[in-house]
Amino acid sequence: MSDAPKIDTDAPPPTVLAQLGGVSGLVFSTLPVLVFVPVNALAGLTAAIWSALGLAVAILLWRLVRRDPVQPAISGFFGVALCAFIAHRTGDAKGYFLFGIYTSLVYGGVFLVSILVRRPLVGIIWGYLNGTAKEWRGHARAVRAYDIATAAWVLVFVARYLVQSQLYDADETGWLAVARIAMGWPLAAVAFGVTFWAVRRADAIVAAADEPDAAAPEPAPRASGSRESEAGA
Repeated sequence: MSDAPKIDTDAPPPTVLAQLGGVSGLVFSTLPVLVFVPVNALAGLTAAIWSALGLAVAILLWRLVRRDPVQPAISGFFGVALCAFIAHRTGDAKGYFLFGIYTSLVYGGVFLVSILVRRPLVGIIWGYLNGTAKEWRGHARAVRAYDIATAAWVLVFVARYLVQSQLYDADETGWLAVARIAMGWPLAAVAFGVTFWAVRRADAIVAAADEPDAAAPEPAPRASGSRESEAGA
């Protein structure tokens, strides 16, 4: 008899917040920006770049020491490195925010197109993250719920692009940092709320459609010997 531990296949999948590193991951993601802008003002662009990169490395090492999920920290480090590289190439501190500005534009466009082709990305991403089936595509109301959630993300991305691109053109590096943080997780939290509603609604619609029609009355059994008994009377 094998003593191997059983794998809990019914364990719930990690939440989106957990996949992003939890609350600490959200806080850590804002720290390089908070360091970059004041260091740039006090010591120049080169010092700001190295400060942001050094902090990103420190966050990664901290999560390794604590045995926390490191994927958010790795993604954050490469994001900071790319932003720092763009700032170095442009020779201007505001270049640090350029990647995020155009990423918002691209994401907004992709999410919008997914609505137009009736494949809302929120539903597709949710199914991928949680390993769920795609039955929702066959239910118009479920698709509509995911359309609404996807549209909420379109508004978030478009708002980020419009506001931050205007600040970029106006050379407002300090306000760019404020906008990056203020329009980051606060707006994403609203979109996540709409996403949660859409997932619950779509799941309920699919579950209701899959249930057998218990309300339909069963046909009454025929008494096979009734006529014979009447005929023999």
